[in-house]
Amino acid sequence: MTELILSSNTSAPTMSSREIADLTGSRHDNVKRSAERLAADQILTSPLEGFSYEHRGNAYQEYRFNKRDSLVLVARLSPDFTAAVVDRWQELEAGAHKIPKTLSESLRLAAEMAEKNEQLTLANQQQAVQIESLQNLFVDGMTPTEFAKRLNGVNCQKVSQALATRKWLYQDFAGGWRVTSYARDRYLTERQSNVQRNSGQVMVCCTPVLLRKGAIQIHKFYLAGELPMKQTWNGQFTHDKNLQGAA
Repeated sequence: MTELILSSNTSAPTMSSREIADLTGSRHDNVKRSAERLAADQILTSPLEGFSYEHRGNAYQEYRFNKRDSLVLVARLSPDFTAAVVDRWQELEAGAHKIPKTLSESLRLAAEMAEKNEQLTLANQQQAVQIESLQNLFVDGMTPTEFAKRLNGVNCQKVSQALATRKWLYQDFAGGWRVTSYARDRYLTERQSNVQRNSGQVMVCCTPVLLRKGAIQIHKFYLAGELPMKQTWNGQFTHDKNLQGAA
């Protein structure tokens, strides 16, 4: 979303919950739920108001936030993306002061807005295809290695080590992979299971499990050439042609 949104009773720019979802890589429904919890705790300065929008022929609702509330919400969702939202606010506030003074400036501004809307529509279409295709690759409960097996050319035996260099994983005293505090509940979670040894002693084993946001991020690493690849890789990205076209 790149167009300026003005609230109904003021000329101050606002940021929508959909745009916050795009900027932070979060699901829109999760963004709305977080906003509702903040509103219930009286942390937001403005009451939540639903605004309707249409997507693929269906009607949905979004929330809109002032600058302060949007930053509070993003800090709750994912502090890593606060800088991106601050940058976006600078763009919004700069755009809010672009008032055309002549007919030529008005026409130029209209053309720029039309071009941005076309780019936004294309980006939304590509994102929709990518999300739909990702559903064919990602299954709840997958380990990072299992997900990597669905990405053409990735050396799955080296994926865990690659994620360790990104501070997603670390090895415990027994040599098993564990999820770091940085990645826990953000990109990965853990599945625990009891394993009985020959001695009869029961040992608790933890297996890293990929979250949807983690799958999206790993796929970005993949397309950027930042995952370990097999020497026999044919240079083609992913088994899913739709996802390849949307990337």
